[in-house]
Amino acid sequence: MRILGIDFGEARIGVAVSDPLGITAQALETIHWHREWKKPLERIRELAETYSCNTLVVGFPENMNGTLGERGIRTQQFIEKLKCHIPGIHVIPWDERLTTVQSRQALIDMGINSRKHKEKIDQLAASIILQSYMDAQGASP
Repeated sequence: MRILGIDFGEARIGVAVSDPLGITAQALETIHWHREWKKPLERIRELAETYSCNTLVVGFPENMNGTLGERGIRTQQFIEKLKCHIPGIHVIPWDERLTTVQSRQALIDMGINSRKHKEKIDQLAASIILQSYMDAQGASP
């Protein structure tokens, strides 16, 4: 069973998917949205069905001191909406601190201008979140 990784943002949602064995994460797509929940929830449901995923790993933004800020509260709302919109899906919040920084640095290392490729940053962040989760699970979904 595959797993979807999600990097939730206010304008874009990066999505990654695991390989069938749950060993590696691959960037999949970026969903654009503007405070209308229906479009991203529907697209994530479609992707979960297409890739036969029963688990979503959602990057959860805590402040560096472990407290929860406004983004964390918005992410909690998103997670609750996912659970309601996709019954039976297992949603796991996962620490996403510094994943955007890592994504930007990866693009710079590849010689890609990160300012022109914001969508790629979101997808890479979703991949990093998902890979971190799978590594912590011992590469078993």
